[in-house]
Amino acid sequence: MGNETVFPRAVLFDRDDTLVVDVPYNGDPDLVRPVPGAGQVLQALRAAGVRCGVISNQSGIARGLISAEQVAAVNARVSELLGPFDTFQFCPHGPEDRCRCRKPAPGMVHRACEELGLEPWEVAVVGDIGADVAAAKAAGARGVLVPTAVTRPEEVRDADLVAGSLAEAMRLLGGIPAPADQGAGGRA
Repeated sequence: MGNETVFPRAVLFDRDDTLVVDVPYNGDPDLVRPVPGAGQVLQALRAAGVRCGVISNQSGIARGLISAEQVAAVNARVSELLGPFDTFQFCPHGPEDRCRCRKPAPGMVHRACEELGLEPWEVAVVGDIGADVAAAKAAGARGVLVPTAVTRPEEVRDADLVAGSLAEAMRLLGGIPAPADQGAGGRA
């Protein structure tokens, strides 16, 4: 059985427009709203013993539009509404910084894997733009694109796996395993 048929041991989600409704350069925790279905998918993953994380580009810091403290406050609100998360990574750099962490570079995926004690092939990345799935591919992880209104047609065309929802993304990854405490008789 190949790696592509085994459900990942961890799923790393993009934050904005994947887990929460995108508010550009959001520095206000009161504006955080989960996308429909995010809570249920995360709950099912955790019940199955799958670790969950967030990887998010936050170039508003480099652009001077928001502070690192504001991003931390928004991330804390995301965790309050949808957590807990096993890892929460963000890149504060802008595109012109050419850092190793900003998606589509694999740095945040690698950092999350290191923190989780997993190899990239044991992890999937789910996001709404091409940079999310490109970071997965560059790291050696599986990627699933869940397009939104901002996703470009070529990003959809170039993605290996495309889902209409977070729940469908989990099905494309092989289906969320039966809850870890379910014992014999559960679906494998």
